[in-house]
Amino acid sequence: MQRILLLASTVVFFDTLFYSALTPLLPHYTHDLSLGKAGAGVLAAAYPAGALAGAIPSGVVAARAGVKRTVVVGLIAVAACTVVFGVGDQAWQLDTARFVQGIASAFSWTGALAWLVAAAPAGRRGALIGTAFGAAVGGALFGPVLGGIASLAGTGWTFGVVGVASLGLVAFAAATPASAREEPQPLRVLFAALGDPLVLAGVWFVLLPALLFGTLGVLAPLRLSHLGFGAVAIGAVFLCSAALESVMNPLIGRASDRYGIAPLILGGLAASAVVAALLPWPTHAALLAPLVVLAGLSFGSLFTPGMTLLTHLSEGRGLDYGYAFALMNLAWAPGQTLGAAGGGALANATADAVSYLVVAGVCALTLGAAWRRRTSTAWTTPSGRGSSASSAPTTGAV
Repeated sequence: MQRILLLASTVVFFDTLFYSALTPLLPHYTHDLSLGKAGAGVLAAAYPAGALAGAIPSGVVAARAGVKRTVVVGLIAVAACTVVFGVGDQAWQLDTARFVQGIASAFSWTGALAWLVAAAPAGRRGALIGTAFGAAVGGALFGPVLGGIASLAGTGWTFGVVGVASLGLVAFAAATPASAREEPQPLRVLFAALGDPLVLAGVWFVLLPALLFGTLGVLAPLRLSHLGFGAVAIGAVFLCSAALESVMNPLIGRASDRYGIAPLILGGLAASAVVAALLPWPTHAALLAPLVVLAGLSFGSLFTPGMTLLTHLSEGRGLDYGYAFALMNLAWAPGQTLGAAGGGALANATADAVSYLVVAGVCALTLGAAWRRRTSTAWTTPSGRGSSASSAPTTGAV
């Protein structure tokens, strides 16, 4: 179990490392390539758009070929795209590299987390997901640092070295034992799950924080740059946020196992609505920076309980874990894409305040709906207690 947890945590660490490395570089690319906020949003959205395109294929491959093969293929492709992105010097090259990298990430992420949850005892699932998400946040923590280094040492050398070094993880994955692959489920089982209102609710609580982070990831770096912060300082802001999130997520996971998901989601929604509404107003970087850190904590507090809820609901339908995490990518990717591209385009056409107030309103409306359903069994039952699963999902492993 510990080896699989280490593998899954390391895989998602590298995925988010490469994804978040763009953050401090976004003002640089926006200026040098004359992208504007809309173009910056497209660049930021290319990766999650790729993850959306790879969501269902990654679930199918994990269910049919096994999680080990899914992880290995994804890791190799992510590393290759990282090197290509490092040497790209035109907008279409960067957009394409990030899009394909997102597809590859869907494979490595789906395979790694399906591998982990299939091996996890039900009563520890929230804690293990929280630990893995803590590692993902650790990648988000060091990603801006990597981007800051690339701004000084050059993107080609920086991303080239790190991309090649990440191939060592392929050997680790290939050497890790996995259980025998079960009879694969037909794809119609996944589509049937999407017709379940409860599963759609779980999908929403993964999509919503992605929407919030997508908006923040485009507008906050550009605003901090406008207020005088350079790439290294912007990276430091997101470093602080991710450092605190990496500590917070395992604690939230343990709390969801013990107390249920409802209070964590309700608290996260309330905090996110307030912070999102405050983000447009600071006129000094010294005031905006701590608010960005607080936004990262508030938005990030929704991911672990949302993912745990989606996992429980998928298990209740007897869904293969590969399909369950395909659902996660189907949720995260459009949220991140809409937040980055839509939030950037809306701010470009109007003002940052409009984008932030829209997502704050979405949080407030969701909070109202969630409050009415707060006594639902799916929300209040701690993981592993009183599960309604009628049959255990199969695990696609080699």
